[in-house]
Amino acid sequence: MTRNHLFHLTLASIVAIGASAFADEKPKPRSSGAPDELIGGYTIVAGEKYGEKEPAERIEGTTVRIAEDAIVVLDKEKKEVYAQTYKIDTKSTPWKITLKSKITPYKQDEKKGDSGDQVSQGLIEKDGDTVKLIYALPGTPAPTEFKTKSKQLMFVMKNEKKEKK
Repeated sequence: MTRNHLFHLTLASIVAIGASAFADEKPKPRSSGAPDELIGGYTIVAGEKYGEKEPAERIEGTTVRIAEDAIVVLDKEKKEVYAQTYKIDTKSTPWKITLKSKITPYKQDEKKGDSGDQVSQGLIEKDGDTVKLIYALPGTPAPTEFKTKSKQLMFVMKNEKKEKK
């Protein structure tokens, strides 16, 4: 065997051993954050606040970006109006979500100022291209269904990629 053949045989053996070692590795489970199917960009198509439907002009043009561990809401001018980190418990249906947010006040709420870090409890579910998210304001009971009550907010979002098709 020539030196060149021996080199290629050795290299092929190393690659094969390395590939089989990686093939046996299992993906690391996420300790928190979104299941892969939630990650992406969405447009809010409907909303409720405190048991009442949100007016179309309030939600029109509002988009949501869901990353593995954060959610960012942008208004129609693409200005960040709300950002939070979160954890999802997928052991129940619908999934339970805990949001920890640094609230940036909406224009009509600016007089209240920045309310700082807050923790909210809620529910989230994905059905096809639609995601529903409902949560209670900090310090109030978590919702048990996708219908708002006092001090609860809900948003229905459509996947931006699917919506454009």
